[in-house]
Amino acid sequence: MGAIKKKELTLGIIFTLVFIGILVIVFQPYFGRGQNFLAYADDLFNSLAKGSAYFIPKIKPTVEKFKGEILDIEINLKKPDDTPEKLQSRIALNIKLYTTAGAQVEDKGDGKIRIVGDLGQILSSALEDSEAMYWNKGEIIKQKYGVEDEKKMFRQWHNSLGAINKKLTLQKKTEMAQIVNTVVTKAIEPAYNFYGIAPESVKTKYGLLAGLLVFYVFYTVWWGFAIMYLMEGLGLSTKKGKKKEV
Repeated sequence: MGAIKKKELTLGIIFTLVFIGILVIVFQPYFGRGQNFLAYADDLFNSLAKGSAYFIPKIKPTVEKFKGEILDIEINLKKPDDTPEKLQSRIALNIKLYTTAGAQVEDKGDGKIRIVGDLGQILSSALEDSEAMYWNKGEIIKQKYGVEDEKKMFRQWHNSLGAINKKLTLQKKTEMAQIVNTVVTKAIEPAYNFYGIAPESVKTKYGLLAGLLVFYVFYTVWWGFAIMYLMEGLGLSTKKGKKKEV
């Protein structure tokens, strides 16, 4: 350990105090809707992520091409941890989901249902619900199906279409399986996962986003200098050892 260097130690203390001061401000409810900085930044990035995950208009034309394609498939909605009540509730919700989409549904027992209907029409209904959920209009889902829990109802699209995709893949009905998978991953999942979050475009928040990234880099580097000056001031710097002659 070397001698104390007052200049470096003073700089280290100043840098550390500034770092801590900013950190205290970061955790105060001064940002957004009375949030701390971390919660505000998290909401912002979630909004930007949602804004970049709006693929529904691009999927619609492809789905339209499948109108007239008849889907006749049997799937199993049973899950390992199901109670009889939970399973029956899921079956009832799926029957309501697909009959509303114009399909015929038969309860085959033990968690299995048979769905017969126009694939394009079924997927169009799924996109319609995804649109409502994406724009946080859960009331549309509640009114359409006569339910109280819009997320639980909408989740049935994921439960059933995921099972349909697997069955179609096994049956080597590749095109049908692909469009079902596209609707699930590009429409249903973003709408469900980001429900309740307001979408934002990166273009409208470009300056703020750049500012946040610059702040993050600057703040990290600042802390690095604080540690460096503290260590040097306390005489804890390391030096390369002298080369020994043999």
